Amino acid sequence: MLQLSGLTLRIAGRTLIDKASISLPTGSKVGLVGKNGAGKTTLFRAIAGDIAPDEGEIVLPKRARIGRVLQEAPGGSHTLLETVLAADEERTQLLAETETAQEGGRIGEIHTRLAEIGAHEAEARAARILKGLGFDDAAQNRPCSEFSGGWRMRVALAAVLFSEPDILLLDEPTNYLDLEGALWLERYIARYRHSAILISHDRDLLNNAVRSIVHLSEQKLTLYSGGYDDFERQRAERQALQAKLKDKQEAQRKHMQAFVDRFRAQATKARQAQSRLKALAKLQPVSTIADETVLPFRFPDPEKRAAPPILQMEAVQVGYEPGKAILKGLSLRIDDDDRIALLGANGNGKSTFAKLVSGQLEPQSGTLKRSNKLKIGYFAQHQLDELIPGRSAVEHIRARLSGLTEPQLRSRVAQMGLATQKMDTKAKDLSGGEKARLLMGLATLGRPHLLILDEPTNHLDVDSREALIHALNDYSGAVILISHDRHLIEATVDRLWLTSGGTVGSYEGDIEDYRREVLEGPPKKPDAARPAAAPAPRQSPADRRKKAAPIRQKMKECERLIEVFTKEVEELDDRLADGALHRGDPEKAAGYARKRAEKAVMLERLEERWIELGAMLEQLEDEPSAA
Repeated sequence: MLQLSGLTLRIAGRTLIDKASISLPTGSKVGLVGKNGAGKTTLFRAIAGDIAPDEGEIVLPKRARIGRVLQEAPGGSHTLLETVLAADEERTQLLAETETAQEGGRIGEIHTRLAEIGAHEAEARAARILKGLGFDDAAQNRPCSEFSGGWRMRVALAAVLFSEPDILLLDEPTNYLDLEGALWLERYIARYRHSAILISHDRDLLNNAVRSIVHLSEQKLTLYSGGYDDFERQRAERQALQAKLKDKQEAQRKHMQAFVDRFRAQATKARQAQSRLKALAKLQPVSTIADETVLPFRFPDPEKRAAPPILQMEAVQVGYEPGKAILKGLSLRIDDDDRIALLGANGNGKSTFAKLVSGQLEPQSGTLKRSNKLKIGYFAQHQLDELIPGRSAVEHIRARLSGLTEPQLRSRVAQMGLATQKMDTKAKDLSGGEKARLLMGLATLGRPHLLILDEPTNHLDVDSREALIHALNDYSGAVILISHDRHLIEATVDRLWLTSGGTVGSYEGDIEDYRREVLEGPPKKPDAARPAAAPAPRQSPADRRKKAAPIRQKMKECERLIEVFTKEVEELDDRLADGALHRGDPEKAAGYARKRAEKAVMLERLEERWIELGAMLEQLEDEPSAA
């Protein structure tokens, strides 16, 4: 059991955790969540013994081994497989001792222990872990020095997983993974036989791999059972309950204070007043759970709609060197309202395709046509290093939009979701999430028709990822998304393209089908002896888009009316909440009530119609396409 008792942690005089206590049984799978900067990584360092608690204690099981991913990526001439195998220090030491041991009894002990720890199958197990994280057989036998920093961080993750510590501490483990690697890791942790604690903002990982959530907020640790969705529900219920308790206590306090104020000077009531004063002093305030507000993103819509298709490719081939194509045979079309997620393991060409679409790479052959005056916004994680360290967010925008007034500049920064106090902070002093917000804001300054986002969530917490989902769904332009965040993909896109085998094509299943395919392999082909069902009539993509266009237009009109009626209902609710109106002019209040009921009925019908249209569109998109 891992036990924290009265734990207090301070960094540079700032208290991060104050007298927190919590117990986690052996074998626990726990997600540690909280705002960026709350102290999650500091807590990991304390559990690992890197820093000592300021107060309280951390009690670990006897001889428990703690495993973490090293901050420094492995390098050197050792192969990936050798690097991972070396992480099991006991096995490495025993194998070394077999070369020098001469006493028969000791030799027997060594081989017995090697058998107990499964040393004979260690190489196969290490290879499986590396393969799950995206390294094929050839890559596993290449030296670490040949790989980039991101790939070497995957090797570091593979090494700690291979060592199978009693307590596994993983801090944002999916940040260096693609979707395929994240899916594999999710299943691996869910099946891990020892304790695992994860700091993560990946909602699917926290829903499927852990069985409890520890929330770090207001310097306290609170344990919730279940995954992240369960945590959100339980926390909302607790917020509502504490809000009611606080209201009740405040009413009690006011009543007691009024009695004291009224009767303090009356001798006959003095004793009761003094009693009430004492009770008032003992009445401890109920603190409601802080509702930590997350500032929204806002992506400005294109000034003028681009004529579809906004981009069309025919037999395009692209690469970085002449004669060495990364992608071939690209014959694709992107329309002005497309929402596309690019699937495929890292190294298959997703970023290459994004650079081709954005104009950073030109086709080596074939034709690529862009709509007249097409504007494209492009965000990628490597751009974090392109921010000028000494410039603030306001100064970054001023350098690009020199004609804006100071209030207009600050309004643009506010749309990025940067707080007022952060607008003049130099880029080097912003957090990773704040830098990501700034970069996405800079990418959309020109009001693009197409927004390309390459792993936009790596530095965003869960709530900021939800804000990004809302911003993408409100944005009227086209979107191409590359992400390992399954929840983001499911909530924002309606088309999946697969980058595989040197090309990009439509993926006909949904994200759950893709998850099964990654983890279990492609679906088995039907038995050749069994007669195949007659194929459904196929239609061309152009025909499908032609049929879908009026449905999409009706859905947009429904959405516009839903917004109008929702606002009108809210305004009528505000008027009806005025008690003075009911007392002073009951007929007017009754009129408002009738209007409110009528608007609510219309709103309900519009919402039902929107759902019907969505089902029609989904059915149309599910119909088979012509080759």
